[in-house]
Amino acid sequence: MSKLIVQTDSLYFSYSKTKQDIKDVNLQIPEGSVYGFLGPNGSGKTTTIRLLLGLLKKEQGDITLFEKSLQNNRIECLSNVGALIENPSLYEHLNAVENLKISANYRTGISEERIYEVLEIVKLSHAKKKKVKAFSLGMKQRLGLAISLLSNPKLLILDEPTNGLDPKGIIEMRELIKELNQNQGITIFVSSHLLSEIEKTCTHVGIINDGQIIFQDTVKALKNSKEGKINLEIETHDLEKSKEVLKDKISLNSTIEDNNLATEVNSKEDISLIIDVLRASEIAIYQMKIKDNLEDLFLSLTETHES
Repeated sequence: MSKLIVQTDSLYFSYSKTKQDIKDVNLQIPEGSVYGFLGPNGSGKTTTIRLLLGLLKKEQGDITLFEKSLQNNRIECLSNVGALIENPSLYEHLNAVENLKISANYRTGISEERIYEVLEIVKLSHAKKKKVKAFSLGMKQRLGLAISLLSNPKLLILDEPTNGLDPKGIIEMRELIKELNQNQGITIFVSSHLLSEIEKTCTHVGIINDGQIIFQDTVKALKNSKEGKINLEIETHDLEKSKEVLKDKISLNSTIEDNNLATEVNSKEDISLIIDVLRASEIAIYQMKIKDNLEDLFLSLTETHES
């Protein structure tokens, strides 16, 4: 088993006496991973992050960072953590270098060389003398990321880093996260509601719902979690006829959704059978797609948990 950079045991927290906001949360974040933390709004994602950073005091349980108790080794643990929580606080009348120098003053041992190094890492060297007020939202997020990298952290915690970004900004942040993990060796914990981004970026995933972890494993394991079932989308020239043929010939139930036939099969061998049956009935098949994205699996898990 890989070394765990973050581990929580039976973590509990509540903002009020009437509701338990975090219930028995047991996170396990392996060293070298990109861990995606998913959950609906109000599920406890940001609260969990604040507990990991010591911004909130746990009621019960243990938090371990780098195999050391956060409670007993707070300064040592957090000195190895960088964080970008929501939108970064920046001095918009100053340029990128000036913002980084101010942030460096609150830390120890940050050289001027490191300031220019992190600008290079987040691809802002070309705008180092530009006033932050002229930055796009994506550039501001990358500058916030540069600030979190000043201390050369082993763990980076990002809360909704692509929130509000345009498609170009989302792609840039996604590539940065991958590069920081693969080239800089940083373990990354990223909270997001953009499930497609988690699928493209992360190696591991934890799903929280109503303050409880309902799934935690690799992204691959999540995709395989529906007992091997494969969801198909089929586009044909006659969807109603296709639906009837599959029902009559091979007892396969399907529904018509968004101008496609949606069905579920047990294995890839069943796909060949569907193609043969439709062609034998003189039905033209325009497209067939396997649906295995995290959004469907996420909704399935959360709906099952609520029921």
